[in-house]
Amino acid sequence: MTITSHHNQRLKEIRKLRQRRRERERSARFVAEGEDLLAAADAAGWPALERFCAAGSGLPGVEIEPSALASVSGLASGTRTLAVYQERWAPAPLGPLCVYLHGVSDPGNVGAVLRSAEAFGASSVAVGPGTADPYSPKAVRASMGAIFAVPVARAGGADLADLPGQTIALVAGSGVALADVVDVDDRIGSQRRPPPDATLLIGAEREGLPDALIAQADVVAHISIATNSLNAAMAATVALYELTRMPPA
Repeated sequence: MTITSHHNQRLKEIRKLRQRRRERERSARFVAEGEDLLAAADAAGWPALERFCAAGSGLPGVEIEPSALASVSGLASGTRTLAVYQERWAPAPLGPLCVYLHGVSDPGNVGAVLRSAEAFGASSVAVGPGTADPYSPKAVRASMGAIFAVPVARAGGADLADLPGQTIALVAGSGVALADVVDVDDRIGSQRRPPPDATLLIGAEREGLPDALIAQADVVAHISIATNSLNAAMAATVALYELTRMPPA
């Protein structure tokens, strides 16, 4: 049976999941939409609790009349498919390479960090206090499917004891250059080696990391740039590249 009413109960539930963090937290469910995101979920073996598609699209799922589907879509151009998934939270931040986000309130930045974490092989992303919901629609879209591939964990933020490996606080204009954090093995020329286990600490764009966390970090480092104008997601991306890049062949 095709859903035709904009007031269908299942569509009302999708609207709540899209619009209310409290509803996502209560039910531990979230919405992803668009063929690419759903394909990423399929590739990761992440089954949908419910799957919907535009009537006549030929895509799998419960068919919805296109205008009714558009009424629950977060995409300006509408969508042909969306699905509801169960949230997954890792029991603890995972190493060897973790990214910890503290106070990163823009969900687009959180999603972009997830995308970069997947690209550079990070083991997990840990979400600290004041950080946007990684399962919000904007974060899920910005992750480009990485939400289904990178383990996400909650972190308390009061101290760094639960974060894996060496903790590296990224602070604009402070500490050592991040390029100097990686080890140099003189026996193999100038081959650079990233720390065997590390957590990269990323703070809010305006406030940065709290002083208490910076004081606990094993290393305070900065990205060597002409200005301090990098948003949180860009800073995390550059830092992950710096920590993981291989020497020239």
